[in-house]
Amino acid sequence: MIMEKVKQQIVVKDLGVIDYQAAWDYQEQLLKENVQLKSQAGDQTPKPTTNYLLFCEHPPVYTLGKSGHIENLLISEEQLKEQGIGFVPTNRGGDITFHGPGQVVGYPIIDLENFFTDIGKYLRCLEEVIIRTLADYGVTGDRSKGETGVWLDPDQPGKARKICAMGVRCSRWVTMHGFALNVNTLMDYFNNIIACGIADKQVASLNRELGREVNMEEVKARLSKHFGEVFEAEVI
Repeated sequence: MIMEKVKQQIVVKDLGVIDYQAAWDYQEQLLKENVQLKSQAGDQTPKPTTNYLLFCEHPPVYTLGKSGHIENLLISEEQLKEQGIGFVPTNRGGDITFHGPGQVVGYPIIDLENFFTDIGKYLRCLEEVIIRTLADYGVTGDRSKGETGVWLDPDQPGKARKICAMGVRCSRWVTMHGFALNVNTLMDYFNNIIACGIADKQVASLNRELGREVNMEEVKARLSKHFGEVFEAEVI
């Protein structure tokens, strides 16, 4: 008799508008709980961990990945204060990016041992979730060779623009940090940085591509649906 593989569950939580540091602290807490459970479980399988997908929006903030370059921030500390923008160095991968209102930020706290132990594959799966979500709106998202995230027209010089940035961290195969999809994001904020450290490409937002405001709750619902499909999991 062949045993049918039990579907993993992913718990979706919407944190609403939350300070970047508060969301980071919460991610660290969930990651720590999962890592402790794994330590106690030893070789027991499946691992008794909980998979989460957190959604949120942040007040305006620039965050710098651990391999990032501070010179990609083009304004001074005084200007940051004047414009009411935060700045946080983080422990995720990637360079500098912007988070702010109108952007759907997704933080999957996933135990990859419940799925597959391959960070490259994990990033490609996150990209696939975004690509499928954009397709629901008639927008063709794509990958750019050698660069993480989701792009529009990546192979067209002068037209290539990034619509979703990604940066993750993994500890004992439990992930944190994630993706930032520009939905109704005010693009002026990107003028103050060299986004993701890539000087020759622009940034994009879904509302600018569609020429209309986009319902954020609808985007989150579509992201959740596609997350479940791509990871072959039950989203709850």
